Amino acid sequence: MIGRLHGKVVSEQLDGTVIVDVGGVGYEVLVPLGTLGRAPGDSEGRVTLTVVTHVREDAITLFGFANEGERAAFRLLTGVTGVGPRIAVGILSGLSLHELVGAVLKGDAKRLQTVNGIGKKLADRLVLELKDKIQQGAITLGPTPPGAASPGLSAAASPPSAAPSSGPAATLVMTLVRLGFKQSECERVAAELGPRLDEPLDVLVREALKQLTR
Repeated sequence: MIGRLHGKVVSEQLDGTVIVDVGGVGYEVLVPLGTLGRAPGDSEGRVTLTVVTHVREDAITLFGFANEGERAAFRLLTGVTGVGPRIAVGILSGLSLHELVGAVLKGDAKRLQTVNGIGKKLADRLVLELKDKIQQGAITLGPTPPGAASPGLSAAASPPSAAPSSGPAATLVMTLVRLGFKQSECERVAAELGPRLDEPLDVLVREALKQLTR
């Protein structure tokens, strides 16, 4: 099984298929929209993709992602009844990882329905089947990209920053706000987790989400 590719993208197609040249061998990989822009790269134009190798009787398909969190989300999504690999790629194309996690944790099925091909029944099932798994840390969230908007908000309408303006508490608050939670609630939870702010961000986010989604 192929789990990682590092090479130059030599071809891109409208359906999300790219060809990655690794040492003269071209690997055809299907990626969500925006993956290549988020994937780590080097000075020579090579990118690194984390990969899921999907095997069927009639085909072997590689699905590529910018980071481990997106790959974990893909695996969770395809474990939901009615969600195949291409639907999962469509979800990750239509929603950022933070938006997906925020929608599931808040039970916002309507946000999930904004993705092409996701109806009400499937959106409800996604919330039902994924919420507990996400709360238990099945997906590791990295820091939100600078300037990224909260789910359902434009960048211009994003909540203003509040004290503390820097440090681990501020990073935690910013991450939670961009998942769609109210800033005042995020600040309260961050304060309660004060003695633990030296722990990794993903651990803090997981603990905060448990409190915010009770």
